[in-house]
Amino acid sequence: MPDTSTRPPLPPFTRETAIQKVRLAEDAWNSRDPEKVSLAYTVNSMWRNRAEFPHGREEIVAFLRRKWSRELDYRLIKELWAFDGNRIAVRFAYEFHDDAGNWFRSYGNENWEFDDHGLMQRRIASINDLPIAEADRKYHWPLGRRPDDHPGLSELGL
Repeated sequence: MPDTSTRPPLPPFTRETAIQKVRLAEDAWNSRDPEKVSLAYTVNSMWRNRAEFPHGREEIVAFLRRKWSRELDYRLIKELWAFDGNRIAVRFAYEFHDDAGNWFRSYGNENWEFDDHGLMQRRIASINDLPIAEADRKYHWPLGRRPDDHPGLSELGL
């Protein structure tokens, strides 16, 4: 049985709705709730994330559980880069530490493709990790949604 749920805003995207879609994705990922995050993707969504290729919601949930069990105190900022029709390109940076207390900032780009219901059917991510000192962190909001008044990537010089 196909998933017929909708996830506004729907394509084709305008600048305003693409920015809204990016912020909704950022908010969901900052929840660090794999099941909640997976609902934004089609049941057969295809990903490329570094060297992993999750396919479908079940694999996406498993991937995110593994990710957030290793990437502790995870905080993410996404920013619109470009959009056209049912596609959005974003750049992002997130900070986390491992279980030994080593901090990292990961930078990357994602290409997203959506179905007519606003569910992401394809996600292609390229990511690089940079070890940072805890004193060099830029993301200090409480875990969860980034506050509206917290600077974005461009304002932080990232």
